[in-house]
Amino acid sequence: QVQLVESGGGSVQAGGSLRLSCAASGYTSSTYCMAWFRQAPGKAREGVVAIDSDGSTGYADSVKGRFTISQDNANKTLYLQMNSLKPEETAMYYCAAAPRRCTGWVLGGIIWEVDFAYWGQGTQVTVSS
Repeated sequence: QVQLVESGGGSVQAGGSLRLSCAASGYTSSTYCMAWFRQAPGKAREGVVAIDSDGSTGYADSVKGRFTISQDNANKTLYLQMNSLKPEETAMYYCAAAPRRCTGWVLGGIIWEVDFAYWGQGTQVTVSS
């Protein structure tokens, strides 16, 4: 049973930074695609950034240059460093995983939730102006 547990959310002022973590367990394959999504109240879930098991990454245009995804394979942990946060980025942030390589679309920054089978419970990020 794959489990993803996010942490690191909180409240920050506009322009500030947060680092999210996602601890993964129960997944034994070395091939995967992992991603961060976010969902603001009343809005659809949005793919933010993804990383392949080979280290390739894909970023949505809205976060390029400000967000950085990374992974610690030894500890099976995914990270999202978020800098220069904006109030409109207030949302629940979710970690997601797929048991296969990231598609070309995903690595191009087009990250759809339908491509991911496993989801965490989310961590809230609130950015105040």
